Amino acid sequence: MLSRTDLRGRTTTPAQLRAVLPRAEMDVDAVLHQVRPIVDAVAARGVEAVLEYTEKFDGVRPASVRVPASEISSALSSLDPALREALEEVIARIRRVHADQRRTETTTQVVPGGTVTEKWVPVERVGLYAPGGLAVYPSTVVMNVVPAQIAGVESLVVCSPPQAEFGGLPHPTILAAAALLGVDEVWAAGGAQAQALMAHGGVDTDGAELASVDIVTGPGNIYVAAAKRVLRGLIGIDAEAGPTEIAILADSSADAVHVAADLISQAEHDPLAASVLVTDSVELADAVDVELERQIAATKHVERIRTALGGSQSGTVLVSSVDEGVRVVNAYAAEHLEIQTVDARAVAARIRSAGAIFVGAHSPVSLGDYCAGSNHVLPTGGCARHSSGLSVQTFLRGIHVIDYSEDALREVADKVVALANAEDLPAHGQAVTARFPQKGGNTA
Repeated sequence: MLSRTDLRGRTTTPAQLRAVLPRAEMDVDAVLHQVRPIVDAVAARGVEAVLEYTEKFDGVRPASVRVPASEISSALSSLDPALREALEEVIARIRRVHADQRRTETTTQVVPGGTVTEKWVPVERVGLYAPGGLAVYPSTVVMNVVPAQIAGVESLVVCSPPQAEFGGLPHPTILAAAALLGVDEVWAAGGAQAQALMAHGGVDTDGAELASVDIVTGPGNIYVAAAKRVLRGLIGIDAEAGPTEIAILADSSADAVHVAADLISQAEHDPLAASVLVTDSVELADAVDVELERQIAATKHVERIRTALGGSQSGTVLVSSVDEGVRVVNAYAAEHLEIQTVDARAVAARIRSAGAIFVGAHSPVSLGDYCAGSNHVLPTGGCARHSSGLSVQTFLRGIHVIDYSEDALREVADKVVALANAEDLPAHGQAVTARFPQKGGNTA
């Protein structure tokens, strides 16, 4: 079922590994020429341009961008009680984990009379994107909103594509999730035009202001990623998210039924989703292939899953040992990494590059998608080598506050002058010595 890459007996560097491992590709540059005109049109014409593109791409033209408060509350009232209970549990767990991420102000006394304080200040307003498309993601609303709220962000807008079947409103479960979180501002806009509107702001059809944001977070398709690239600098972004991916490092102790089910769970997202098994057991790889065929036949999205698992982005990687497997998955830097080996905790402790690590047979990625308490907005495409998933820190800015007394400045003045002269920036030194008129031949 899965294509195979055999690395047994091969000596490879991390760069060589990254070149041969299966990986979903997303060429953002290839669609920039389509996205730039959209972003420019929204910057120039605001909501009118957004509604035109919405009608073109989503097949519906909402009466206004901002969703009426009555529709948000109505969506919550109509929410299935079991789904409401599930969302409330997710919210509670996400809040519990993210509350422990709050930063504290730290003051360091560098010298007597000289301190540097690092304080953490939330951005003022954020735009949180919940995609539509092949699936509906109320859980993504939770994953974005909760850390922003805990960070202390005062103003939030949730943005999600309008749905023709719901009269030009975002999906009701998106609205209900926003209501459960106390978010009363939701915009019916999707794709590149939504990112541009959040960045530039505008005036709604009823004359109400749609205020711009400081940072946009949340996953989306390649057009969303391209718009974020175009807008980066005007606003902050969390990442240019690509197709979702799972890697599973497993040995002969793993259950092929579990491994296959977890590979399928990510393939269900998107035909471009990547599902990769790294194992030192040919017997397990064979058993997983058999299980994939058996389980796929019973799934709802058979064609989507088959396309994803049969694509070049998915496959089985054979390694000579679990130690070699650790090297491989560290080079791969998966969005989601499962460890299903003997002594899985010890193996997990050796992982340095992953968006999130799921340890053992009873910590599947699906748990993290919803109810683990972790965040599921994670780096894709190998970006876990240098980037983290969404967290409270995403919405905070560290600001250094420097507070020196006259004596503390006097003590270091000559060193400032020496460094300024070495860099041929004498005015830097003079900005210090101007505070201390020469006395008795002492520069300081």
